[in-house]
Amino acid sequence: MADSPAANGNGGGMPQGDAPTINALAQYTKDLSFENPNAPRSLQPKEGQGPQINIQVNVNAQQFSETDFEVELILEGDAKVQGEVLFAFDVKYAGVFRMVNIPADQLHPAVMIECPRLLFPFARQIVAEAVRNGGFPPLYIDPIDFVALYRQKAMETQGAGATGPLAS
Repeated sequence: MADSPAANGNGGGMPQGDAPTINALAQYTKDLSFENPNAPRSLQPKEGQGPQINIQVNVNAQQFSETDFEVELILEGDAKVQGEVLFAFDVKYAGVFRMVNIPADQLHPAVMIECPRLLFPFARQIVAEAVRNGGFPPLYIDPIDFVALYRQKAMETQGAGATGPLAS
């Protein structure tokens, strides 16, 4: 029987040498809000077009130590028909990530792109279940391009004079 590396709790072996690694140490819901302000009227079938869905996405990060970061993925949205709110939600889903052997010039993009990419499927499921539990068909948010979001935020903060390793 061959020796195998000890599992690190994330389904993979221990990092080999100087290979860059991102490990999720914890994931959790920090805040969850679902509103159905016009129920039960909002649950009745509507004539005409379907609801207009609006979703905003934001990412925040905080450095805990040289290698550990908390990353928050914030999803806010609502659905309206003819200006009337059917439902609204706000989810702040976070994780603590350990970043090892990632070059300094790649650390900020790794934290702000890869970490939210890992969190997104879980936050998406929370939104879908909250909407379904509110009496509507589940809302499955389309995949998010975190690279484009990162670039957009970089352009916005470029002129604002943000400083520091995680200023965004």
